[in-house]
Formats: sequence, C-alpha cells, structure tokens
Amino acid sequence: MSKKTTRTKKNHHQIRQILAKEAARLMYEEGVSQYFDAKRMAAKRLFGKAGKKTINYRPKDLPSNGEISLEIAKLAELLEDNQEEMLLAMRETAISIMQALEPFKPRLIGSVSTGRVRKGSDIDLHVFTDNVESLESHLHYLQWKFTKKQVVVRQNHQFIEYTHFYIMTDFPVELSVYPLLALRIRGRSSTDGKPIIRLKLADVEKL
Repeated sequence: MSKKTTRTKKNHHQIRQILAKEAARLMYEEGVSQYFDAKRMAAKRLFGKAGKKTINYRPKDLPSNGEISLEIAKLAELLEDNQEEMLLAMRETAISIMQALEPFKPRLIGSVSTGRVRKGSDIDLHVFTDNVESLESHLHYLQWKFTKKQVVVRQNHQFIEYTHFYIMTDFPVELSVYPLLALRIRGRSSTDGKPIIRLKLADVEKL
C-alpha cells in the first residue's frame, strides 16, 4: 500500500471522527432529533463552501448512527454528573409503567434498556395489541395524561401507519403500538442496524 493511499485513508477516518463529534454535539446541545439531519448539518457547517477549497468528503465518509450515538454518550458522561441516579429512576419508572400495561405485553427498548441515558432521554416502550382502542381505554382507566399521534414510516418500499402514545410521568414515556404478530418479529435499530433488543418486565427488574 502506497504512502499516499495510507494518508488518504487516514484523512477520511479523521473526517468521520470530526463529523461524528459535531453531529453528536448538534443532537446533544441543539436538539437535532434525527441522525440523518445531524450528519448533513455537521458536514455543511464543517465543510461548507468556505472549506471546499482545502478538504473534500464523500457520502461514505459520513459517520454511522452508532458512531454518533457513542459520541453522544461520551458527551453525556463528561457533562452530566447524575447519570447513574437518573438511569435508576428511569428504570424504576419503566417498571411501574410496564406493570400497569402488562396486558399489552410491554417491552423496553432504547437508552433506558442499554444504560445510555442523557439529558432529554425518554422511556421507549413497545406495546402489542390488535385493538388500539382497548389500549387507549386502559390509559384512560389509569387516569394517565397522554397524547395520541399517528406516525407513518416506510418499510419494504411501502408506507405503514403506527399509533404512538406519549405519556407524561416523572419522565416522558413513548408507547409505540404494534400488532400482536409483531412480537415474533424484531425490527432493526436505526443506530447500529442490529435487531432491536426488547426487554420484558422481568428483564428490567433484574437490571
């Protein structure tokens, strides 16, 4: 391998690192919610028109969602001194929510399951039912304050509508509603592309 090729690879690796750190900062400090938007904004800010004369980047130089997520976790660890206490409190809240929603087979996903919580993190739960109205009635029965929203996502070249409920407790809670058959199917994480880890109530209690 020539010195030029080695130097080029090193430069592109450095570009990925720089972009990952800036994208993480945008999501952590400026509230950018989508990885895709954070990547594009980071590239535009760091290598915009003024920088094109001296440095170029390729689409494949953009960091992965997982790389950005790792940088966000580093920022939170550096800047927040109550992560362990917050994680414990969020898991305790998740347990109480899951106990109340046991008929709908709740599964915990996301940062509260992995332990990578930070300022602004919420509790993400998947719930399963073929009757969304029964779930909504149950939420009313529990006297929880919530909002309901229909979210359209693209899967396998088609658009599918899902129902989400947003509940306000000590921490924000998002319920993503899936049909019962979806219990057998695990989607892939937008962060690392791997099958989503879904924790049952007993698994969360062990944590």
